[in-house]
Amino acid sequence: MSRKFCVAPMMDRTDRHERFFLRKLSKKAYLYTEMIHINAILHGDKNKLLSFNPCEHPLAIQLGGNDPYKISEAAIISEDYGYDEVNLNIGCPSNRVQGGGFGAVLMKDPKLVSACIKSVRKKIKIPVSVKCRIGVDDMDEYKDLNLFIEQVSDAGCKIFIIHARKAWLNGLSPKDNRNLPPLNYERVYRAKEEFPDLEIILNGGIEEVSQCNAHLEFVDGVMMGRKAYDNPYQMIEVDSLFFGLPKEVKSRKEIFLDFIPYVMKEISTGEKIHLITRHLMGLSKGIRNAKEVRTHLANLNTFDEPEKNLYQIANQLT
Repeated sequence: MSRKFCVAPMMDRTDRHERFFLRKLSKKAYLYTEMIHINAILHGDKNKLLSFNPCEHPLAIQLGGNDPYKISEAAIISEDYGYDEVNLNIGCPSNRVQGGGFGAVLMKDPKLVSACIKSVRKKIKIPVSVKCRIGVDDMDEYKDLNLFIEQVSDAGCKIFIIHARKAWLNGLSPKDNRNLPPLNYERVYRAKEEFPDLEIILNGGIEEVSQCNAHLEFVDGVMMGRKAYDNPYQMIEVDSLFFGLPKEVKSRKEIFLDFIPYVMKEISTGEKIHLITRHLMGLSKGIRNAKEVRTHLANLNTFDEPEKNLYQIANQLT
């Protein structure tokens, strides 16, 4: 399994419906779940949280937490459910996550992160990775990132997904933290140069699939986030550009039609239709009647004949 092209873990976005949809666009992109807190896995509805369709492979689960024992127990459960990788969230700067003592704030405590990695490595066979920033607050020198990678890799982590922006833990919203701190791709490139035996994946600021090859000259893989969600049709190029598969020529309409049986199957089990079809909004990006398509999608739950309306929307995707 290759991490040459990945889709980032995104809260309220990369749920199982979105990942199934993405598989209509790419068979090979490495997918990640939304972040799931370890307590939810240990004490919540495991099937609801962790079940996924086999077509979603390769698929990693992202865990949030800071307790080495609990993380390892959640990792065991995740491996039993069939995930291909366990990823630890060391990059989220939100106040809520900070309040729980995990996410980007953990970059200030590489010893604790290392303890978590060691605990997980003892319990599971699948790979464990971390997703982090290039720095946090005043820890904004390359030497700080170098020290973090050195300590955490010594604990057994060999895969680092690095968002090429620092995180301000106070004063910026999560949205601003994704956009305002300047990108520093060279720092991620340098990490790969100085840790050639580690797998380094670059994340942050990638808006188009076509931009990825420039980064792949310096790192092992790239991870696209919001733009893969907001403009998913560009994902149709991923398998041919990065994985050597023949280029597929599928229209937006064909992709949408291919997704309708999944929607109907899910709503037959009681799933709310808007929880599935909200992920299709971006498929209309760039077309002439995009607003009309999005309005129709947004109102699907008000119609008595969802299948008929889904086919009508497909015909609008021209």
